[in-house]
Amino acid sequence: MTEQGGAVEGRALTVETAIANLEQTEDLGLRYYAAWWLGKFRVQDEAAVRALVAALSDEADRSPDGGYPLRRNAARALGKLGNLRAIEPLIAALGCSDHYVREAAAQALELLGDRRSIEPLHQLLAGGVTAAVSVPGKPHLVQPYEAIIEALGTLGATEAISEIEPFLEHPVARVQLAAARALYQLTENPLYGDRLVQGLQADKIPLRRSALLDLSQSGYVAAAEPIANTQAENSMKLIALKGLLEYQLAKEGALSNESRKIMELMDKLL
Repeated sequence: MTEQGGAVEGRALTVETAIANLEQTEDLGLRYYAAWWLGKFRVQDEAAVRALVAALSDEADRSPDGGYPLRRNAARALGKLGNLRAIEPLIAALGCSDHYVREAAAQALELLGDRRSIEPLHQLLAGGVTAAVSVPGKPHLVQPYEAIIEALGTLGATEAISEIEPFLEHPVARVQLAAARALYQLTENPLYGDRLVQGLQADKIPLRRSALLDLSQSGYVAAAEPIANTQAENSMKLIALKGLLEYQLAKEGALSNESRKIMELMDKLL
């Protein structure tokens, strides 16, 4: 949040004011905050969607490194609004020169859950891990593989399995975890779930947290006890177990022995 944007955070906004700020003002801080606000409060208004879509093409808000902060916020907000009119503009944003805009667009497309996103996301894996190596002086060539792979897993992109598998050996551990999560979602092969469980033993706690979050989305219920025993904050373990519980309840439609076991583990952490 910019200082200007932070200054307006305490002010009461209306939907109309937020949209007007996003569309009409030249104050970049107000525009940045308006995009965040519309997403934060999940404003279900067609005018809000139009304004956010237009912000995906903004040229005024540029960071010193050439990035597009407003575009990033607009993409994140569109994912939260759930309006499928944003699909095509977000797909177009996957071609933005700003790495973080592409990442935000991939995450938004994952939230929207429309299968039209699969092919353009799949295309970004072209070249595999070899293409994922950073080119000195040209960081814009590196794709946000973690977000792309997670989106493909959530979207059920079984056609991308062979392209995702090599990322289990990616030099970045978080990308390896994303690949394991997606592959378990797409195949339900416990081999991939176990790769996520291995991440709970990582030396560094940020990586253990990443493994917990990936497990929360994976549906790998065999990980419940390892999650509860992980050396991490109880709050993070509860998030992971809650995700598994929701998956199991949706799958079976009633309390099963697995669901009860997860609930018992959650009770012990509270």
